[in-house]
Amino acid sequence: MIYLKTPDEIKKMKRSCQIIGDMLRMLEEKIYIGMTTRELDRLAYDYITAHGAKPNFLGYHGFPGTICVSIDEQVVHGFPSERRIKEGEIVSIDTGCVLDGYHADAARSFIVGNTTPEKKRLVEVTKECFFKGVEAIRIGAALGDVGHAIQTHAESNGFSVVRDMIGHGIGRSLHEDPPVPNYGKKGVGVRIRQGMTLAIEPMINMGDYKVIIDGWDCYTADYKPSAHYENTVAITENGVEILTL
Repeated sequence: MIYLKTPDEIKKMKRSCQIIGDMLRMLEEKIYIGMTTRELDRLAYDYITAHGAKPNFLGYHGFPGTICVSIDEQVVHGFPSERRIKEGEIVSIDTGCVLDGYHADAARSFIVGNTTPEKKRLVEVTKECFFKGVEAIRIGAALGDVGHAIQTHAESNGFSVVRDMIGHGIGRSLHEDPPVPNYGKKGVGVRIRQGMTLAIEPMINMGDYKVIIDGWDCYTADYKPSAHYENTVAITENGVEILTL
């Protein structure tokens, strides 16, 4: 069932979303070569709780961290650990919080230090894919239009779109209907309506789109790098509002 949000509910979501957007900018400034992913997780936990919210990933189906931190060939769901970040790695951080009963969810991929032009381009195109998807959102359009825009941009740049992990609705729960694939055909799928709140999250691979899922672990089947970019958005009478920027 798809839950349409009132303008007041979207205002409440904005508060949790602003915390996550600001926190991700903070992590981008704090991340450094040699830092452990657990240290990043602690920074995220402290920031969210200091702003009166609760991490919504922590404990979710047993997940042990405030952030999913996934490096290079890891697509999503990486556990915070004592692993140290190396120069040139793509570090993807997916995180969220809940405040006054309303959830936020967002992700960014950061490059630490110098890296290859190919990795840099992958991160850039993944971010562009999100905004191409947003450009396709309009009341009455199909969610397939969004997925098609994302897929077309990724593939036109020589990359591929993960099929096994997709975006989702969000609001009173972290994961709500409808599913939001990052691939698709124009005119196909659920119709977009005012009041929808969605987590749109392209996961783009440098190589093949296939992934291996082993418990929480999700990594590219060919071990080539992957990048991730996500925001929570709301469809309002005035168009699309990106809440986690």
